[in-house]
Amino acid sequence: MTITICFVLLCLVEITTQDPVPVVIWHGLGQSCCGRSIGPIKSLIEEQVQGIYVKSLEIGNNTTEDVNNGYLMNVNDQVTMACKLISNDSKLQNGYNALGFSQGGQFMRAVVQRCPTPRIFNFVSVGGQHQGVYGFPKCPGDNNTLCDIVRKLLSYDAYVSFVQDHLVPAEYWQDPLNLDEYRNKSVFLADINQERTKNPVYKENLLKLKNLVLVKFLQDTTVEPRESEWFGFYEPGQTKKMLTVFETPLYKQDWLGLKKLNDTGRLHFLSSDTDHEIFTHEWFISNIINKFFK
Repeated sequence: MTITICFVLLCLVEITTQDPVPVVIWHGLGQSCCGRSIGPIKSLIEEQVQGIYVKSLEIGNNTTEDVNNGYLMNVNDQVTMACKLISNDSKLQNGYNALGFSQGGQFMRAVVQRCPTPRIFNFVSVGGQHQGVYGFPKCPGDNNTLCDIVRKLLSYDAYVSFVQDHLVPAEYWQDPLNLDEYRNKSVFLADINQERTKNPVYKENLLKLKNLVLVKFLQDTTVEPRESEWFGFYEPGQTKKMLTVFETPLYKQDWLGLKKLNDTGRLHFLSSDTDHEIFTHEWFISNIINKFFK
C-alpha cells in the first residue's frame, strides 16, 4: 500500500511541476512589443498562469524601430525575423501558443504556415485581418506623420511595386473591384491565403494546430471590412454585399484547411461587442486565457 501511495504522489508531483506552455505575442500597427497596449496583456497572462513565459516580439533593435517597422518594413522580412527570434529562444523549443493582435494576427498566421518549428499548439487572432482590408478609416498609433504617409500611398496605388515593398497595410490590401491585380501583385496576403500558387505546406502546417481562434470586434471602426477578422470579405466585383468565410472559395475548396479545422472542432469564432481591440480583462481571461492558455 505504501508503495502504491508513493507512486501516485510522484505522478502528481510530475504533473503539477510541469511548466506551462509559453505564449508568443505579435502586436498590431502603431504598437510596440512592450508599450501601453501589449505590456498589460503580457502582464495579465503572467498573473493568471503562474510560471508562464511570455515573449512579445520586437521587430527591430528598440521600441521605436519596432513601431516604425510595423508601418514600413516588408511583411515577409518581418515574418522571417519573427521566425528567427522564436527559433533562437531556448525557452520556446518545446512549443508555444501564439497570440496576434490586429495586423499581428495575419502576421502570426504566416509564422504558423511558414515556420512550424518550434511547434505551435494554439493560435489566437484578436482582430486580425485575414482577408485583408479595403479602406483605412482610422490609423492606429500616435504617429500622425506615418499615418498620413500610409493614407497617401494607399490612395496613390496600393499595388505599385514600391508601395507593396515598403508599406505594410498595402501588403494586406485586397481590392474587390480589381482582384486580378491583387492576386498578381500582392506580395504577402495573396500568398499566405493561397490565392496564387497553392502551397501544400501552408495547409499542412495550419492543420497541425490544436485550435485556431478568431476574435471579431462587432463594433470595429478601424478594420474595413470587420468581417475580415473571421475570414469574410466582399463578394467579388462590388463593395456592399459580404461573404461569410463559409461562402468563400478559400473555405469551400479548403485552401488553408479551415474547413477541416472546423469539421474537427478546432476552429473557433469568438466576438466582442466593442470597437477594435477594446475588451475587458475579465473577457480576455474567460475567453482566451482560461480556455486556450491553461
